[in-house]
Amino acid sequence: MANIDDLLGAPDPHDGDASSFAIGDAPVEIKVVIGTAMLRVRDLLKLGRGAVVELDRQLKDPTDVYVEGVLVARGEVAIIDDKIGVTLTDFIKSSREWKR
Repeated sequence: MANIDDLLGAPDPHDGDASSFAIGDAPVEIKVVIGTAMLRVRDLLKLGRGAVVELDRQLKDPTDVYVEGVLVARGEVAIIDDKIGVTLTDFIKSSREWKR
């Protein structure tokens, strides 16, 4: 049976932060959903440049934030210069304890 330190990567005692583990460097997929729409394939094929697809939410509604397919938070769209981001406003309680 594997030791948990072998799986996670034991902290380097010479490292400045003894609580850091190799798992902290693992990439995770984050998706921010501002809304959804359902289209028929024939309508999708008709879309062209400049087409607008109406979503099921209003601009003021919160976005959903998913980590590896699990809803973990809600937030608000934030635009800074020419970048789009999300400000997290609520964390979702689940069977797992999510830490911030």
